[in-house]
Amino acid sequence: MALNVLSKRVTSRCAITFAVVTLTAGTVAACTSTDSGDDSNHLQELKDKGVVTVGFAGEAPYSFEQDGNLTGATVALHREIFGNLGIETVEGVNADFGSLIPGLQANRFDVVSAGMSILPQRCEQAAFGDPEFNYTTALMVTQGNPKGLKDMQSVKDSGARLATMTGAVESDYAESLGIESTQVATPQDGMDAVMSGRADVFALTAISLNWMKTNNPGAPVDVTESFVANIDGKPQVGAGATVFRTDDKELLEAYNTELAKITSDPQKYLDLVGEFGFTEEELPDPNLTTAQLCEGV
Repeated sequence: MALNVLSKRVTSRCAITFAVVTLTAGTVAACTSTDSGDDSNHLQELKDKGVVTVGFAGEAPYSFEQDGNLTGATVALHREIFGNLGIETVEGVNADFGSLIPGLQANRFDVVSAGMSILPQRCEQAAFGDPEFNYTTALMVTQGNPKGLKDMQSVKDSGARLATMTGAVESDYAESLGIESTQVATPQDGMDAVMSGRADVFALTAISLNWMKTNNPGAPVDVTESFVANIDGKPQVGAGATVFRTDDKELLEAYNTELAKITSDPQKYLDLVGEFGFTEEELPDPNLTTAQLCEGV
């Protein structure tokens, strides 16, 4: 199956040798189209074209670019699932995380491929597929963890300067706990903030931070043990999923049918996502449904 990258966000850290289209909050806000209206034939249209376009935010190991190619655990799932649906090519459009749902609503891509957390406020804007990954949070800190940080409450108690990614669930945790945070656009920006001293800590999913640490062995940072955030006495059990437009029911249902064949078979699941650091611990809990997460249960 072909796997192409249509666009890539340019940063000061790298040059790009191919044409790019970058989605930002500003460009999305300028769009007048918010929905395709009737997506009843969307699945067939994708089959006819043989191409599905996914929005991603460059967060490894979920979906990111490597050597000019789109890759990651969610991409591996999409390559398998859409291929089984007769859609042979997966193309990617890179956007800041906070622009993914607006970009989906504006028809910039067909689905969101980012391991996005299923949250009630997001469920009001888009439709989430069944859970694909369980996740926990971790903290990236200066090497040696001089402030002894271990969870979000310790960040608040210590007065540490926190960085979180715009639109990510960790930003919501910070807001709920009354922690002021510096918003960054990408995981790399968060890591840079810690290394430069602009932030003491960067909060993100544990698997993303551990991937960054492993792939930047010389970086003077550490990653804490993972934890489940606790807000108002309630553990924030989380799961990520693919995101669809609210009226794209046929595509969502077909996708969920194929996804269930994977998540019900641990070996098949690991064959697809294991190379990106995912283990059986990340397998979604079959007792935790999208409906429950959308209701905030």
